[in-house]
Amino acid sequence: MDANDEKFLILEQYRIYSDAKEKFIDRHFSTNKFYLVLNIINLVTTYLISTLTPQYAPAIVLGIIGFFASMMWWMNIDSYQMLIKVKYAKVLEYLETRLPEQPYHKEFTDYVQMKKSNNLIVFGDFQKYLTLAIMCVYIYIIGNAVYNMVVILKFQ
Repeated sequence: MDANDEKFLILEQYRIYSDAKEKFIDRHFSTNKFYLVLNIINLVTTYLISTLTPQYAPAIVLGIIGFFASMMWWMNIDSYQMLIKVKYAKVLEYLETRLPEQPYHKEFTDYVQMKKSNNLIVFGDFQKYLTLAIMCVYIYIIGNAVYNMVVILKFQ
């Protein structure tokens, strides 16, 4: 195998891995959409049940389900971010060392500089803040329902 064949093979591996990374990121966005829709449906259902019935148990159950779904969402975000950074970025950066240009390395270098200067809003951070906010809403729902149940039981 001559040098041109080897470079062609490296470029093909790079292209295949780059496409796989993009598909993985698309799957990550689809997963986030799923969790967001799941939480919206759960929050709306919890609101409707709590306003239409005097019972607090359904709100507690839905709040607990929503809280754990949000925790799974948080862990999913972490997993995807870790896999993208390690599995894909590291491999692509390694392959780039054997190519004439290194676009992913350049992009990552610029990303780190922009993040240090606070000129960049990272979508992954926003996802985590949203997930944390939703978890806090569920904690409030559970706490409020438990408090109301205790107050009602206390005065009976």
